[in-house]
Amino acid sequence: MTLNTSIVAALAAALLFGASTPFAKALVGGVPPILLAGLLYGGSGIGLWVVRVMRGAGRGRANLSVAEWPWFAGAIVAGGVLGPILLMYGLTRTSAADASLLLNLEAVLTALLAWIVFRENADRRIVLGMALIVAGGVVLAWPAPGAGRTSVLGALSVAGACACWALDNNLTRQVSTSDPLFIAGTKGLVAGITNIALALALGAHLPPPAWTSAALGVGFVGYGVSLVLFVLALRGLGSARTGAYFSTAPFVGAAIAIIAFGEPVSWPFWLAAGLMAAGVWLHLTEVHEHEHLHEPLTHTHAHRHDAHHLHEHAFEWDGHEPHTHEHRHEPLVHRHPHYPDVHHRHDH
Repeated sequence: MTLNTSIVAALAAALLFGASTPFAKALVGGVPPILLAGLLYGGSGIGLWVVRVMRGAGRGRANLSVAEWPWFAGAIVAGGVLGPILLMYGLTRTSAADASLLLNLEAVLTALLAWIVFRENADRRIVLGMALIVAGGVVLAWPAPGAGRTSVLGALSVAGACACWALDNNLTRQVSTSDPLFIAGTKGLVAGITNIALALALGAHLPPPAWTSAALGVGFVGYGVSLVLFVLALRGLGSARTGAYFSTAPFVGAAIAIIAFGEPVSWPFWLAAGLMAAGVWLHLTEVHEHEHLHEPLTHTHAHRHDAHHLHEHAFEWDGHEPHTHEHRHEPLVHRHPHYPDVHHRHDH
């Protein structure tokens, strides 16, 4: 994917996920949190695997190497099992608007993990943006009297979900060159089955068909399609920058909660919104350029023959692009604006 299409994919993922939060909030009153998390991810997994089978890829290879499966398993546990449970629990103790803005913490934690653990670049602009988003989260979580405000426990639960998804984002980045339908669909199925089984074991009962269908539908669009787009964005932007673009999602959710569901808001909400908006703007307007070295690399992913793909083919090629095959990158030194995508994971 090009840089522009990666950015569009990240923003589209944010739009769909952000819109799902107030709808999940509307469902959480009639469905136990763990069961709702299972239905949301179940809808994601079922829907994406149906799409994959219809496209004729149901029996196709996922292009995951032996070394990549542990990354993928960790992403499923963190983002598909623990994260949704914490979010659904947090939604029972927060307003939808506040929860939507608190989800901005995912971008911050994603960037911190990417920077500290996975060695992605993070300059002063990114760090300042993170600080503003954290400040907004503190404002929302601060105890205050009045109906509709967020409790400390609710805020911590949403923040815990963000931490799980931040880990998920960085682990998924390690396998982002593989089939995104397989990655997102498999994660949805495993997470959905696990959470539904856990909820039923704890005594929950499936809701009426209308509620079940609504949850499955919200999950397919807000979690499934969104995750496919997010994985595509990870290829071109890296974890921290994709998280930055994705941090626009909470503003979509907050707007829907206020406009469509008529939730009341007070001055802490607007103060937090201003702080977080400033942080997101700093992330979105970052430009990163310097001379860098590409180390030799062999991998498989869909690609076009651009400046980073000047290889020959060991087979007869019909000229169709993008195409997928194993290819080798020779050492290359050049300078251009870039993000830490699958070809720019160098140190600085």
